[in-house]
Amino acid sequence: MELQMASFITAGLLIVIGIYGMFFVDNVIKKIMALSAIGGGVNLILIAIGYTQGIVPIKTLEVSMPIFSTTSAYPLPQALVLTNIVIEASMLAIMLGIAIVLFKKYGTLKSSILLKKTD
Repeated sequence: MELQMASFITAGLLIVIGIYGMFFVDNVIKKIMALSAIGGGVNLILIAIGYTQGIVPIKTLEVSMPIFSTTSAYPLPQALVLTNIVIEASMLAIMLGIAIVLFKKYGTLKSSILLKKTD
């Protein structure tokens, strides 16, 4: 199986597992983990889109500019993934902080009980 196709299939599985976890799991921590899996799947899709077999996107003196421009990998998806990783780490820290506050206030992390207590 080609590497790019395997990446798309893995990303699809991560997104499906994440969506399942978001809607059908009752624990808040597991919902946060599911959301992180969705983010990982999206990152993997972006990397797979930008993947091309060729040279790495670093210009050296041995590689001429026309050959470099036609065979190197596209660097924009890598920059987007790096930005997404930073944003996702910040969001994960905030969500875990909110989960800690919810546990201290209500004594549980089950979302069905939390929804009943907040009504």
